[in-house]
Amino acid sequence: MDDGRIAGVATARYARKKEAILAAATAILNRQGVRGMTLADVAARVGLITTSVTYYYRKKDDLAAACFMRGLERFDAMIAQAAAQPDPPSRLKTFIDLYLDLNRRVRLGEATPLTSFTEIKALKEPLRSSVSNAFNDLFRRVRSFFEGEGFEHLEKRQRNARTHLLMEQVFWSGTWLRRYDLDDYERVRDKIYDILIGGLAAPGRAWAPAALPDPTPVSAEGQEWRETFLVAATRLINQRGYRGASVEDISAALNVTKGSFYHHHEDKDALVVECFQRTFAVTRKSQVDARASKGSSWDQVAAATATLVAYQLSDHGPLLRASSMGALPTDIRHDMAEGYGRGSERFAAMISDGIADGSIRPVDPMIAAHMINSMLNAAAALGAWVPGVERDEAAELFARPLLMGVFTR
Repeated sequence: MDDGRIAGVATARYARKKEAILAAATAILNRQGVRGMTLADVAARVGLITTSVTYYYRKKDDLAAACFMRGLERFDAMIAQAAAQPDPPSRLKTFIDLYLDLNRRVRLGEATPLTSFTEIKALKEPLRSSVSNAFNDLFRRVRSFFEGEGFEHLEKRQRNARTHLLMEQVFWSGTWLRRYDLDDYERVRDKIYDILIGGLAAPGRAWAPAALPDPTPVSAEGQEWRETFLVAATRLINQRGYRGASVEDISAALNVTKGSFYHHHEDKDALVVECFQRTFAVTRKSQVDARASKGSSWDQVAAATATLVAYQLSDHGPLLRASSMGALPTDIRHDMAEGYGRGSERFAAMISDGIADGSIRPVDPMIAAHMINSMLNAAAALGAWVPGVERDEAAELFARPLLMGVFTR
């Protein structure tokens, strides 16, 4: 008679193997996206043959969806623990603390990689709807941080904008946390929390960003079509991811043939690099124009961030999201990361000047700069969470909460 011990061992072995497959698939998914992940790559990573992986997950999309769902479960557990705290600031601090602890354990090899959710839209139906609905449920639970007593002044669209801001700050922190040693995490947590609660503005400073010139790069005579080309390509890559946006898709969106595409670009990597360079040029132009404007350094930071958030919803927006870097070849990815780094350093310099002239609170300039860049990246998707948002209200809804504090009126 079977006493259950043999079945128990087999069940435990099955569960361990399944977890190993999910961990391997998540690492590949984060780097290569849904389109770039193959069952063969996952199998090789865990020392199996492809048919062994299909015993657990019949199709690639099934495995990708399982990775997303496992990631959502992990975040949901953190949110549930944070929600049990007695007040909004405590919930926020607990959420950040739990995420940083999980990130630390991942870096130590004590936990499996965190899932990037940027590729959910690359799933096929009905899996895409199923995972998207689960993500929306997670979003609503985080939104509860901005609901209840004390938040009656916030409309639903304001709560949605601040929820999107908070979630993206957490998701994107993984891209810059690796710059810090694990021993620095407690300090990093305190600095992130301080900026989210208190913003950047020194006491008495108001949110009244000045208008800056349009930062769209000026095309050479006869090259106006190039701006249209890059905007259309950027939108498609943001929507579908680097690997999800094929040359055929981009050519169709631009209403050109593949032959015409290759006439202007050596390959898709060359196009993505040009889209990134345009993004860096727009960011740099706003920063330079802000520095040249009158007012304090606080006024300059407010003007630059407000201009760039509004730009994301303009006819020339959005800018290319940093997530597209992950699938680029290593040498190109390094150069693009350097471009983002220079943008962060310019923001950090502006913030340092503001601390010196007293217009900005004493915050960590580099962490604040990373958080501004995370906010600007997230602004590209603001319309998905605040339907109908207009360009002229985007900065008030999205930049102001970060720079003035997420719990402020």
